[in-house]
Order: sequence, then structure tokens, then C-alpha cells
Amino acid sequence: MLETLSETTGYSFSVSENQMMVRSMVKDFAEKHIREHVMEWDEAQTFPVDVFKKLGELGLMGVLVPENYGGSGFGYQEYVDVIVGISKVCGSIGLSLAAHNSLCTGHILAFGNEEQKAKWLPKLATAEWIGAWGLTEANTGSDALRMMTTAKLEGDEYVINGTKNWITHGNSGDIAVVMVRTGESGSSAGISAIVVERGTPGFSAGKKENKLGMRASETTEMIFDNCRVPKENLLGVEGEGFKQAMKVLDGGRISIAALSLGIAKGAYEAAVAYAKERHQFGQPIANFQGISFKLADMATEIEAADLLIRQAADMKNRGLKMTKESAMAKYFASEVSVKVSTDAVQIFGGYGYTKDFPVEKFYRDSKLCTIGEGTSEIQKIVIAREILNA
Repeated sequence: MLETLSETTGYSFSVSENQMMVRSMVKDFAEKHIREHVMEWDEAQTFPVDVFKKLGELGLMGVLVPENYGGSGFGYQEYVDVIVGISKVCGSIGLSLAAHNSLCTGHILAFGNEEQKAKWLPKLATAEWIGAWGLTEANTGSDALRMMTTAKLEGDEYVINGTKNWITHGNSGDIAVVMVRTGESGSSAGISAIVVERGTPGFSAGKKENKLGMRASETTEMIFDNCRVPKENLLGVEGEGFKQAMKVLDGGRISIAALSLGIAKGAYEAAVAYAKERHQFGQPIANFQGISFKLADMATEIEAADLLIRQAADMKNRGLKMTKESAMAKYFASEVSVKVSTDAVQIFGGYGYTKDFPVEKFYRDSKLCTIGEGTSEIQKIVIAREILNA
């Protein structure tokens, strides 16, 4: 341990041997299997399932899943390293990796019973199955309590009807954790979480979104038309789904913060290298204060975001409430990602506006980080509520 960062949380800044191993493994994987295909996948909006199968072979599709369920059994610090390392090369792959690990898999891990965990986690942890998670609907983005997708119990089955929007892996996912209304609209006690397997009659994919960025991470509708699911697929008890989802999102915010950090680091490193190589007026542009000060701001904000993320990850590892800390990390890191990638484009100048250099993709990818899993405005609401109710 180098030093204690916070007397309140007891968080210490240190890097374990596991983290060093994970960082090296992820870097090697990204260079070997991802970098040369980044723009190809982006242009074609290809979701490269085979890459995720390879990630599964390395245990990176079940980073947080205990070894007895086929996972790696790591904690959130290693998980952050995985998402950051992949996202430095491609935000799309980082996003899909995060959604699979923290949302679908994470929800089942946190709230499934032993039978459910034994049934689904080994397939998810090894990437035999790709996971999806359904909360958002077209008219209830941040107002999730008023979702319209319903599940009615008929005998031993729930009958699900409705549509979920903006779902990562909504088409390619083999299994989805879906939040549905089983009770009164507008009440947190009216929402339940149900697992639906691909191939279940009445469960299909809808429109695929044509996005600005993150184009290799599949985003589609999930449609339920009299979809019958065994009642034993209910996670926890009926009416607990919204509370479960909010706890899952606490961890999910660490995921998006890590995704943001990876994108920011990728853009920053590209900008530093370019500033040293590009010459104007007989010298590298890095020598000019206008450029060097941008790089100084970028480096400082990246370090600050990293520390906020590490604090939240440490608290999550120790089972502490970290709603405020994860919201702060997600809010700050996502805004930093946008700012750093914007400045990186500026440093590249005209070249930064072309697809021949990586910063234009970091720029496009970064904006999603301020929107997904709770907008920056929602994070401010969460942070304000936490500090005012303390």
C-alpha cells in the first residue's frame, strides 16, 4: 500500500499482482485481436461475437463471477483494469464487455438463487452465452418506474408483453434479465426482474439503432409478444426488481466510468504521441504552450477520474454503500472522456477530423458515456440526494 486516500472509506492506492497480470493480458489481447479491426467493425456496425468468445476463454466475460461458477473470481479493481484496457483500443468492445459483465451477469450473480446461478452463470462466464439487460423503454428513459412492459402470472408462467429499447446485445444476446411491471405503475414495488432465454416463443429483436459512436456494440429493441416464461425465472421475489436494478446500476456506473477512462486514456495517449511527432515552425507542436497546456489538463483530469473510480471500486469490493461514489465516478469520468477526446481532435487539427487517425472515433464514442446507465444530469440528482440526506 502506498498511502491512505480517505479516512472515511479507508481506500488505499495500490496495484496488486493480479492487477498487473490482468493489465498485461488485456493489453496483449487488444493488440492482437482488436486494434487492426476497430474501424472495419465501426464502419460496418459489426458486432464481433467471435472476439467475445475469445474473451470468454481468458475468463474476461466472467471477471467478477466466482470460480465455482466458471468465472475468474476477481474483484472490482481487476474489473476496472479489464474495461479500461479494452476501451483504450475500442470503446465499442469495452461497452459490450461491461454490459455483459456488470448488468446481465452481475444481476444474476447478485440476486439469483443457487439453482439460477448454477444454471446460467457458467454459460455467461465462459461466453457460451452473451448476456443482455433490459430496463429502458422508448417513453420511460430515466423514468423507469412507469415502464409499460408487463408480466402477468398465469399458472406456472409469466406472460410478458412490451418492448425494451436501447438494449446492448438485444439481438445477439442468448439471455436477458428484463425488468417488467408486475404491479402498480409508478411504484417501485410494481417492478420485477425476470430472466428470458433466447428462443423462447414471443421473444424477438426489433430495430437496430444506427448510432453516432459505439457502432460495433449492438444496440437493438427487445420485443415481447405473449412471451411465456417459467415463474422460476423470477429473480428474488416479485416487486423487488426496481430495487435490484438500482443496486446493479451502482456497479454499472463503475463500468461506464471505467469505459470513459479507457476512452480518455486512448485519446490522450494518441494526442501526446502526435504532439511529439508533428512539427510546425521548425519544432514539435508539443513545445507550444497552447498544446502542452491542453495535455497537462488532460493528464490531470484523467488522474482525478482514475482515483474516483478506484475509490468506488474499493468500496464495492468491501461491500460498502457506494451510490454517491459510483455516481461521482461515472459523472466525472464521462465528462472527462468527452473533454479529453475533444481536445485530442483539436491537437490533431484537420487530421483529427478524418478516419485515418484514432481520435475521431474516441470523440464519437465518448458521448455515449454521458448518457448510458444514467445521464450526467441523473448522476447529479443521485449525488445531490446522497449528500443532502447524509
